Amino acid sequence: MLEGIHLTLLIGPGVPVPATTAVMDSLDSVKITAGTDRAGFQIAFRAGTASPLVTTLLPGGYFDPIVTRIIVVVTLRGLPHVLIDGVVTRQEIAPSNDPGKSMITITGEDLTVLMDLIEMPFMRYPAMPEITQLYAILAKYAVFGIAPALFPPIVTTVRSPSEGIDTHSGTDLAYIKQHARRCGYVFYIEPGPIPATSIAYFGPDVRIPIPQPALNVNMDAHTNVESLSFSLDGMAKKVVVFTILDPITGKIPIPIPVPNISVLRPPLGARLTPPAKVEFAKSGAPLGPAEAAKRILGMSFAASDAITGSGSLDVVRYGRPLRSRMLVGVRGAGIAYDGLYYVKSVTHDLKRGSYKQSFSLSRDGLISPMAAVPA
Repeated sequence: MLEGIHLTLLIGPGVPVPATTAVMDSLDSVKITAGTDRAGFQIAFRAGTASPLVTTLLPGGYFDPIVTRIIVVVTLRGLPHVLIDGVVTRQEIAPSNDPGKSMITITGEDLTVLMDLIEMPFMRYPAMPEITQLYAILAKYAVFGIAPALFPPIVTTVRSPSEGIDTHSGTDLAYIKQHARRCGYVFYIEPGPIPATSIAYFGPDVRIPIPQPALNVNMDAHTNVESLSFSLDGMAKKVVVFTILDPITGKIPIPIPVPNISVLRPPLGARLTPPAKVEFAKSGAPLGPAEAAKRILGMSFAASDAITGSGSLDVVRYGRPLRSRMLVGVRGAGIAYDGLYYVKSVTHDLKRGSYKQSFSLSRDGLISPMAAVPA
């Protein structure tokens, strides 16, 4: 790797251990993509016909899907960064007629894939709040070092057994995301802060106000990105009209417009993009007041962003890996597009002598409300 950057690859069933010297010497590239809810990886190795990877490790199940866990850690300037903690889901081999040019590629996803393997046979949760149900589900995954960080919905609904029982008939991941959609929350697993540990987050998509170092473009010696572009989609914003029945007679429809602004996610731009569409929600009328309030809040929390950005950078020049699901500043793009942005996704591309990233950003509104963007 580059000077000042050290890559650590942990592989194995159960608790992964550092990869052998033969594996690290054969390593060709590592590609990791982290988005808003899931992350994935692809690791490629070069191996000849006499390589231990081909003669011993591959036949012995070293890269077997599902049972093989992978942890990738990058140490930059003395600070370790856990980029992915996941499970192999696919392996491929591409033999070559040229000596040492055969390729072994393993592909996988983060630990959420383990929650999406088993269809539960009608698990029942009588008179249990949503947050209690989720703690019960995630307790099974503590053996993988996953610690839950769960926030209860703003409006909690608990059905008595006489009204009905919440039933879980799909995979754990599908059931958790079903609750997240109803509340307008997000669910994801964040690897780290140390290897073999992760945090399962269920809660509002709150954008932490402490930004990462700014992305600088068109600033001569201070430029730290290779490319950066932005676009504004005038059709991205909409107003949803949620219709409920009046609580007294249960017959009179009451339309409630839900603005496309999240109360927990203040806009990062001063001049907001006006909504261009109006939609009518179809499932509001049969719901009770508490459940309807939860759905309305969920729609508000999930407000969309009209401005998106994309670009690439060299990590050595930037000084640290850019992380997804956090804020970052942009400088040098002009008055309209400078300011803070939410990092929606990041792709790490590591090769010998190179560590680069591509990224996507989003926010709502032109012109930063801040007098200056933090460096």
